[in-house]
Amino acid sequence: MNWKTFTKTSLVVALSLLAQMQAIHSVFAQEARPVKPRFGGAITREEREFTIVPDKVVDEATKELFTSLEKTLSNSRLIGLFTVDGKPMKDLNEETYEIRQFKKLDEDKMWLIAARIKYAKYDVTVPLVLAIEWAGKTPVITMDEITIPGMGTFSARVLFHDGKYSGTWTHGNVGGHLFGRIEKVDAEKKPDTPKEEPKAEVGKE
Repeated sequence: MNWKTFTKTSLVVALSLLAQMQAIHSVFAQEARPVKPRFGGAITREEREFTIVPDKVVDEATKELFTSLEKTLSNSRLIGLFTVDGKPMKDLNEETYEIRQFKKLDEDKMWLIAARIKYAKYDVTVPLVLAIEWAGKTPVITMDEITIPGMGTFSARVLFHDGKYSGTWTHGNVGGHLFGRIEKVDAEKKPDTPKEEPKAEVGKE
């Protein structure tokens, strides 16, 4: 083998090895990239070996916000008014929401709300699972085409701040604004037991 042939052969081998190394690096980089876990699906062993899955961490400040919201709205009553689009703003309607429980669920953004809703002709008590978004430290209930049994389908954005609430609502083709105050519900007093009338003894007047 002369010098020119040896040089050409060495160059081909070197280029081939370089191409293989680049291919291996490309495959590994693709498999090792961070990925978002699939909703409702388990990560396979192969994916775990080559995938960086960030742990979901709730910091202390966020935990304090959750705890504060639970304390504020559990056993509370929202008393306010709502408007109807297309009608004069002075025509206000009363509404009341009695919230027995307001609790954060494990699923991201989802909360359990057990409430009695008194609105227009409706008066129903239902458990609702709703999403809450945060505008800084301000919680906002977010409803998109949520069906409430016995009432219909609603969309809404309702924020809570400084003992008050306000937002917008949509029910079918009707919508408007709503606003009011938050009150804590005192422990309900047991009704007085009626006293029984003394029974007259037989044979005595």
